[in-house]
Amino acid sequence: MRHRIAGRHLGRETSHRLALYRNLVTDLLRYERITTTEAKAKEIRPMAEKIITLGRRGDVHARRQAMKFVYDPAVVKKVFDDIAPRMATRPGGYLRITGLEPRKGDGARMSAIELVDFVDAPPTPRPARVTAAPSAAAPAAPVAAAPAVVEEEPAVEEAVAEVEETPVEAEAQPEPAEGDEQAPA
Repeated sequence: MRHRIAGRHLGRETSHRLALYRNLVTDLLRYERITTTEAKAKEIRPMAEKIITLGRRGDVHARRQAMKFVYDPAVVKKVFDDIAPRMATRPGGYLRITGLEPRKGDGARMSAIELVDFVDAPPTPRPARVTAAPSAAAPAAPVAAAPAVVEEEPAVEEAVAEVEETPVEAEAQPEPAEGDEQAPA
């Protein structure tokens, strides 16, 4: 029994799980919004908020501590120069987790985790629900589509007939007289 044991294992060994958390936090701070499973979002939330708090401190030691966890130095620079000043007046709670529809393949609960002041981009798109068409309307649709194809075929045949008649008409025209000159083609 797992009494008084905090945290989620996520079906991974410790090193793999920590690398996953570091990758997710790095991407979250880089893009300011990511979509992941609800369990992973809840696990990385305190880690990402600690990095933003280090950015609010702004000293060299805090920057070095952030570099120990975040993989990309450019992301650490963004946290200290861009994200931390935006969160300067907020006493915590820098992230928001929003539930999304379950994942198609395995039904896992999905969530979008984002910075609370992330309003520049449109909201995370939700996949369109796939619903079955009503059974009464299904036979009507193919019948309506079939005559449209039949109507197009005579138009093509008429165009072919006109093209075939054109060379014959050109040969039947009389030759111009010697006095009549035509412009060269």
